[in-house]
Amino acid sequence: MSETLPDSGYQVLARKYRPQSFDDLLGHDAMVRTLRNAFAADRIAHAFILTGVRGVGKTTTARIMARALNYETDEVDRPTVDMPKEGRHCRAIAESRHPDVLEMDAASRTGVGDIRELIEGVRYAPVQARTKVYIIDEVHMLSNSAFNALLKTLEEPPPHVKFIFATTEIRKVPVTVLSRCQRFDLRRFDAETLADHLETIARKEHAEVARDGLLMIARAAEGSVRDALSLLDQALIQHGSEGAVTAEEVRDMLGLVDRTRSWDLLAAALKGDAEAALETFRDQYDAGADPAATLRDLLEVTHLLTRVKAAGPEAAAHGRAGTADAERAREAADGLSLPALTRAWSLLMKALDEAHSAPDPAAAAEIGLIRLAFAARLPTPDEALRAIGQGGGARPHPAPAPRAAPAPDPEAELASDGPPIEDLSDIARLAGTHREAKLKAQIERFAGLVSLRPGHLTLSLADGAPESFHGELTKALARWTGQPWQVDISREKANGPTLKEARQQAIEASPLYREALNTFPGAQVTAIRDLASTNGDTE
Repeated sequence: MSETLPDSGYQVLARKYRPQSFDDLLGHDAMVRTLRNAFAADRIAHAFILTGVRGVGKTTTARIMARALNYETDEVDRPTVDMPKEGRHCRAIAESRHPDVLEMDAASRTGVGDIRELIEGVRYAPVQARTKVYIIDEVHMLSNSAFNALLKTLEEPPPHVKFIFATTEIRKVPVTVLSRCQRFDLRRFDAETLADHLETIARKEHAEVARDGLLMIARAAEGSVRDALSLLDQALIQHGSEGAVTAEEVRDMLGLVDRTRSWDLLAAALKGDAEAALETFRDQYDAGADPAATLRDLLEVTHLLTRVKAAGPEAAAHGRAGTADAERAREAADGLSLPALTRAWSLLMKALDEAHSAPDPAAAAEIGLIRLAFAARLPTPDEALRAIGQGGGARPHPAPAPRAAPAPDPEAELASDGPPIEDLSDIARLAGTHREAKLKAQIERFAGLVSLRPGHLTLSLADGAPESFHGELTKALARWTGQPWQVDISREKANGPTLKEARQQAIEASPLYREALNTFPGAQVTAIRDLASTNGDTE
């Protein structure tokens, strides 16, 4: 970390340890490498745009870039990313008082008049430095007219001018501006990297903070170095000068729950033990934990478990998980199913939304935990359908529609390699076997059986059937069976429901279906998967 600028008063850590050169930047190696190559080849863009979440160093990086563009010492007088010592213009640029490096906050100066004032100064040569640099922070806040006024200058700026834009909302910047800029995405920092950085800062301040406490601060900062340093500053001041800052002190300061207790709370809820879950939550709440923070912690743990379950144990090493969390996730994921975890995520998200809007956030959190514990006792939708298919309840598959003949007719087997065609479900199954999913869906949705005999099919069609359905089905049956078929469309009423209607009726007759609706009021069946099918088609 570079030496800090002298100041007569106290400086908060975020200012005191603000990077002063590219060597000080944390985690932006790709950008530094690109700039190094560009400067060495004298292929420097005339406009740059830096994007990323708050606190990752966009404005600080812009000042360092301005310093690099104007770096000048007795030995060096050209743009460079290597700045081993302070150059003639470095201090003034770092302190935002250099006449040729102009900073503008677009959040407070959004109008076209402000941009025209800026453009007016573009034509004048630098006063002291080599390059005149315009830094516009939160550039997405500019009005449309301001952007339009900037475009011409941005497209053909004088050779002595460079623009550096910074924004947290890159999608709000017009594409006409983006296309004229070299873009750098400054990514948020993971918890381990940020905790290492905080530990280094704490040592420089002759202080000690428990590793778990540093990880809590890093997670609370959500990847923002500035936010993390502000929280570290607060923790050091709150603690005083005696001994090390403990994880419990940081947890109390942040209003967080004990991470171990979060695992215990989620485990109790996923086992269906509402009593234990409520008791654990109440203990945390009485200890000062914020209900919304508790739910966010549960969501983070659920996300980690789901990643491990979906992508394997190695996935625990990525993201914001600490070492202890990653190890526990690997152990806990084995006993959980992916559908159960995704259901837990949905219920916890609903609980968090309710906790934010409820007059009593703790009550909303408790209701959410009760929902989660009760849902854990129920099968997931896939498990419910599988149980039905194995005889655990009414089958989701439609009963065969009435057949034209009272008994199978040997002539009905035709010259086909597959089983005989005896009802509509056989025809739909043939469509699936031949990977004609669209036609299969149309058969199930629109076709009602009137009569069926070898080589001759009579259907009634439900409203909405496409005009091409009749011809496509006739050709498909001939392809599938190797025999010509006559398919007639009749106004006569079908002998039974369509396959889709029959399937829906079977589902609605299932006790598990009714129990699920009672558990989740307002829920609807949006898709039905035939677990007995081997072709993988779903509707």
